[in-house]
Amino acid sequence: MDDLLQEFIAETRETLEALSGEIVGWEADPSDRARLDSIFRFVHTIKGSCGFLDLPRLARLSHAAEDALAAVRSGDRVPDSALVSAILAIIDRIGDLVEAIDAGESLDDGGEALLIAALDAVPAAATPTPTAPSAPTLPDPAALSATAQRAGHKRSVRLSVDLLDRMMSGVSDMVLARNQLARHLRLIEDPRLEAMLERLSLSVDELRDTVTRTRMQRVEALFSALPRLARDSAASLGKSVTLVIEGGDVELDREMIELLRDPLVHIVRNAVDHGLEDRADRILAGKPGTGELRVVARQAGNLIIIDIVDDGRGVDTDRLVAKILRDQPSRAAELRALDEEARLRLIFEPGLSSRDEVTALSGRGVGMDVVKANVEQAGGRISLVNRPGQGLTVSLEVPLTLAILNAVLVDAAGTRFAVPRQSVDEIVAVDGGAVRVDRVGTGSVVLLRGQRLPMVELGDLLDRAPAEPPRYLAIVSLREGRFALALDGVRDTQELVVKPAAPAVMRAGIYAGQMLPDDGLPILLLDCSGIAAKAGLTFEQAQAQASASVAVEPVRALLFLDVDGERRLIVSDAVDRIEKVAAGAVRALAGGTWLTIDGRSVPVWAGQGVVADTVRTVLRLQADGLELAYPVEEAVEIVPLPNELAPAADPHGTIAGLAVIAGEPIELVDPLALFAALPVAAERPLCLLHGSEGAWMEAFLKPTIEQAGYRVVRAINPGERPAIALAIDEEADSAPVPALRLSRSRGQPLYRYDRGALIAALKEHRA
Repeated sequence: MDDLLQEFIAETRETLEALSGEIVGWEADPSDRARLDSIFRFVHTIKGSCGFLDLPRLARLSHAAEDALAAVRSGDRVPDSALVSAILAIIDRIGDLVEAIDAGESLDDGGEALLIAALDAVPAAATPTPTAPSAPTLPDPAALSATAQRAGHKRSVRLSVDLLDRMMSGVSDMVLARNQLARHLRLIEDPRLEAMLERLSLSVDELRDTVTRTRMQRVEALFSALPRLARDSAASLGKSVTLVIEGGDVELDREMIELLRDPLVHIVRNAVDHGLEDRADRILAGKPGTGELRVVARQAGNLIIIDIVDDGRGVDTDRLVAKILRDQPSRAAELRALDEEARLRLIFEPGLSSRDEVTALSGRGVGMDVVKANVEQAGGRISLVNRPGQGLTVSLEVPLTLAILNAVLVDAAGTRFAVPRQSVDEIVAVDGGAVRVDRVGTGSVVLLRGQRLPMVELGDLLDRAPAEPPRYLAIVSLREGRFALALDGVRDTQELVVKPAAPAVMRAGIYAGQMLPDDGLPILLLDCSGIAAKAGLTFEQAQAQASASVAVEPVRALLFLDVDGERRLIVSDAVDRIEKVAAGAVRALAGGTWLTIDGRSVPVWAGQGVVADTVRTVLRLQADGLELAYPVEEAVEIVPLPNELAPAADPHGTIAGLAVIAGEPIELVDPLALFAALPVAAERPLCLLHGSEGAWMEAFLKPTIEQAGYRVVRAINPGERPAIALAIDEEADSAPVPALRLSRSRGQPLYRYDRGALIAALKEHRA
């Protein structure tokens, strides 16, 4: 019987939590017969279980609620707010009794007769309620259990929270031990041990995924109590509110759901109390009399974002400042210097309340500072968007799970950090010729394949001394846009155990937690969204800054000595790189002039009397995916291009005009005209990144593969056929085309970190 009682308590808790929200939803739409039928079945199930377990007080209360709901179903009662309030009071009492039973405590039965009597006091209906049958939206747990037994389906098993936590802790330790073992085995270079480790890794990964899924819950479990909360809060203040919930199917770690429960309740209460105006004030302001509160959940990479949006009055920052000045007049100078965003964040100061009077909900000085601390303790961050007179948006960003995350280990600002792998599009070497870094005022802009991106240096955000120029750039992709993160070095990718960082650390605004790599020394996990915010990259401004850099800075041009002895200019953005070529690399073939380099042929501009076998230096030009080589004697220097140019006599020629440089008129070559006059080069052959390491290869090897003359893809479109595939050794046989086999072991052929060997192998295949 004890087991049955515990099962009843657990199921009833879940049922009651969902039931309150369903009743409030039914109150808003009394014609929703499906919801009414579902509520009735829930109450009926509770009543039946109480009778079987000999719980007469619970049975009496649930029986009374069932009778009232049955009267509504038959059309004898009207589902108005009085009936809903009476049923909710019964539900609350049932919940209190269930908790008392679980705790082994007695609960006085005083008042239960009045609760039942309140149900009888609800007036009868004048007209019957529609009785068209409709399928229930909520399941009957008892019915489902019985059906599963009869059908022989797999039955669900309840696990205690402590057991789930122990399972995840054990798996986290296994992942850490696996990573440490892999680190040491890389030094031994024993292929047999490598194979054993691979089998172990597969098992650990599968176990980790399974345990992680057992901990994931739909976020609707967090939202289920909000309809009742919003209704009761509004009723106590004489307000009217419509609650809209979206994204309940998003999944979140169970532990994160529990950590967010109290902050979310507090924010919703604040929105109803502080944010939404009284009905009369809303009408005077030209708004609907009923306020709207929206709670929206969505997933963005490894983050879950929950937005709580109201259409109320917003935050009066002048009132916040005045309240602080009244209590702390010594802060006058400090407060006057704050911008609007900083004034808004005063709402997080301890003990601050914008209410002068104490209500049932607010005004006691225990407020948003506690909410912020709780969210940061969960490894998240809270942000505000204020719309004075129109409402406030409170956004909570929290990690998807506190368990394990795939991360890239990097060096930046003299420290080792981890970056979430899914936030990084690619990592490029600054000295590899694929990118250019321009200083613009106090910031930097990166030019990558024709796109300008803002660059962020961690040293600037951490107030550290200027470091050496970055060696690598991590191209970070966020929902709002992309930016380049400056790095000193790139170490490896690992699946790491994630833990919350201390609140003092989280307050920096650029960390998402801490991680344990295979050497066991904790490192901080960077929050890419927080970094963008800290650096001021609201991406509209970032794009404006990039555009401004083009307008404010003079256009730069390369001054070079052409093969005919004349000095000429070409806009430097058109030049990918200046390259020395071997004798015989440029040849006249197939009616044109071609440069053979990197295992492929590139068209050569043959004007100005070019003699193919004498070319030793070329400008590698790129535009719209096309490439050509422009022979020169030598590159002289980069110079600013004057704003005024004299137009060329022939508008269709390859010379765009004349620029005066140091008093000398110099021809400006038009790169677009050069491309237009040449045959289109053949499209680069495809290299398919095949297998489970495709993401790793794309992040670390893509620039190398492109340097060898290939276009990189991870999936094949219809009608495409790759020229070659790249795969880890044990997965190469399953590739759809012949594959180069990357080895995991140092010293083996084509070791996956040996870029020189990879380039040679790719060029050999092209040849």
